[in-house]
Amino acid sequence: MTSDLPAPLIEFTYRDDLDILVGRWGYQPDPRELPSVYQQMTDAALDNRARFWLQDIRRRTLNDPSTTEWLLTKFFPDMARRLDGRLYVAYLVGPALHNAIVNQPGYVSAEAYDDKPFAISFFGDEGAAIRWLQIQQTDKVGS
Repeated sequence: MTSDLPAPLIEFTYRDDLDILVGRWGYQPDPRELPSVYQQMTDAALDNRARFWLQDIRRRTLNDPSTTEWLLTKFFPDMARRLDGRLYVAYLVGPALHNAIVNQPGYVSAEAYDDKPFAISFFGDEGAAIRWLQIQQTDKVGS
């Protein structure tokens, strides 16, 4: 039996065994939906003191430039401050979105975040994304 209910925009799971907050996006959001989603993300991260995030955005098709700017200049630095340590975000992306992200003007690689209170990296494979987060956990404990 199939459900006529739409897929949720995002589902959060805190993986206690990995100390990773997983957010799985169900579809491409309208930018007007994002404030409530990021509030849910804030609540989930603070509730679990989670500084290591896996964001599965494979069902998304584009990034809103103004939202990206807000994430990089306000949201991620604020979350790192509120979590008392560096925030690490691994994005799991599909090939088309990955290509669009890395070829957009202003794209910076993961190494460019070395002096920031957060680090971001993009992956096409979930295992690789989790391994990157685990390496950050062991290399950067307390930072």
